[in-house]
Amino acid sequence: MSETPQIAETGHTPLAALSPASDLQMHRGRISPRVFSGTESELASLVHSAAIYDLGYLTRIRITGDDRLRWLNGMVTNTVESLPQGYGNYTLILNAQGRIQGDGCVFRATDHLLLETDHAQAPRLLAHLNHFIIMDDVELHELDALTTTLGLAGPQAQDILMQVGLPVPETLGFVPATLQGVPVTVVHAYSGLVPRFELWLPAQHLAQVWRAFAEAGATPAGFAAIESLRILEGTPLYGVDMSDRYLPQETNQNRALNFNKGCYLGQEIVERIRSRATVHRSLRQFELQGSLPASGAELYVEGEDKPIGEISSAAHYALPGCPRTFALGIIRVEALERKTVITYSGGRAIPLDAPPALP
Repeated sequence: MSETPQIAETGHTPLAALSPASDLQMHRGRISPRVFSGTESELASLVHSAAIYDLGYLTRIRITGDDRLRWLNGMVTNTVESLPQGYGNYTLILNAQGRIQGDGCVFRATDHLLLETDHAQAPRLLAHLNHFIIMDDVELHELDALTTTLGLAGPQAQDILMQVGLPVPETLGFVPATLQGVPVTVVHAYSGLVPRFELWLPAQHLAQVWRAFAEAGATPAGFAAIESLRILEGTPLYGVDMSDRYLPQETNQNRALNFNKGCYLGQEIVERIRSRATVHRSLRQFELQGSLPASGAELYVEGEDKPIGEISSAAHYALPGCPRTFALGIIRVEALERKTVITYSGGRAIPLDAPPALP
């Protein structure tokens, strides 16, 4: 493994640039390691012990200026002005018609804000946000390739953090620290099933930090295993499971919505949906009984030939005690209310109210 990442011309994440022999593929706007030892074994580490993985396809937009709190609060669905310093939250970015333009996490530091999203979304979101800076004292700057991000997840993730001498922030909190002399910001990220953390660090020290966690017992994992965990948790991915065709409540990502924060772009539509307490379609997690479908496979009510939705993400799991198949997809609410049998070309799709319990 080389010690000096070179990504400016290649579009590789810093970790991918350090590992040219890995199985590298495009993921969320950057080339990243897809797999190290094997997706099933890496997923097993994520759900039973701990794994370290690349998040170099994420980027952070630094927001400065005296009007930054008021301005960003009016641009996103979650609260910014009442967000405590040292904490973050998940949010959606809408247009005036309430359609989702992208998603990300907002973090509040002392003198600036950070909007974390992925490289695939960043150019569009930057253009969208810049359009609404009119007479505001606000500046947006995408952080450059001198920094990168690693992920750490699993039931033993907290123990490994403490083992290498790093703090464990409160949920959704972030704390600056040092690891072997390297400045590292530890973020306690959202997780549906297992503890998750992010590590923000200088790209030049990536190999040193990666090695420290591997030596502490974290298994290297590629993005294929992270995607499998995402589907198992029931967390949608923008550009795959949701897009600018969707309204916020259709995605069931209620953690991104704050109904007490004041006005923001697209709020009128969000409030109208809340007052009527209804949407016509819903993003749901399914357990599949049958073959693994491709993205876009249509859903039907059994015995009927009119599509009522489609599957957007699916994965099969061979974990001990969990030989099952799960998926995410959009479906007409009326079909759910009828409690009929839902099918796709390879079998049946059973809507779930919550992610499955880990074995």
